[in-house]
Amino acid sequence: MTGFGDLHRPGDPLVLANVWDVGSARAMVAAGFPAVGTTSLGVAASHGLPDATRAARDQTLACADALTHAKLGCFITCDVEDGFSDDAAEVADLVLRLGVDGVNIEDETHGRLIPAADHAAKIRAVKDRAPDVFVNARTDGFWLGDGILADAIDRAKQYVDAGADGVFLPGRLDAATIAAFVEAVDAPVNVLASASLSVRQLAELGVARVSTGSLPYRAALRHAVLAATAVRDGGPLPEAMGYDEVQALHS
Repeated sequence: MTGFGDLHRPGDPLVLANVWDVGSARAMVAAGFPAVGTTSLGVAASHGLPDATRAARDQTLACADALTHAKLGCFITCDVEDGFSDDAAEVADLVLRLGVDGVNIEDETHGRLIPAADHAAKIRAVKDRAPDVFVNARTDGFWLGDGILADAIDRAKQYVDAGADGVFLPGRLDAATIAAFVEAVDAPVNVLASASLSVRQLAELGVARVSTGSLPYRAALRHAVLAATAVRDGGPLPEAMGYDEVQALHS
């Protein structure tokens, strides 16, 4: 039986559709995606909360619970920011409660990288408590804007040694940086979808997972505003899913 980890194939990457509620998840499953992942921005912002501040802990748990009970027929992975705690045991308990196939845990807290050893301790605790959960260890140096490749590689290796099943390097990355990171790290590598590098090009670099991240949520907001302003201002109405089509997702 194929597991979530088996979808992470270097050179043939999983394209992960990121969602923020059951409706968006069902739409992605209907479009043929074998797995969905929550976007921490989408979950937080849809509840009027800021991302990456630990403010959306309860909303993240509620979203995971709703997704797992929706019987989506796909794998589910959950973005838990930094685990919503400095305490490794508390992070492990939270992951166990989620009941999902995978989690994404970042090494940034309140806009700063935490010591790699502290993040490794979280990963180790999660794998001890929930060994079947695919842990995607995210390192945020490039995401914060001042990434150093050697540091990202060193952190990723520590996280893999702690038991991480994959590593996530988000941020504005060029092909050379991605190739060097993939070559150096002995685990499936995840990057964000890029306007400058296609999925095919990322596959050629050895990437194993491409996440849409917060893009679907941000695009949904943008197009919702465009639809409303088109009605108000007399512009052409944008293309949208039909009412019956949306109803059918939930019947």
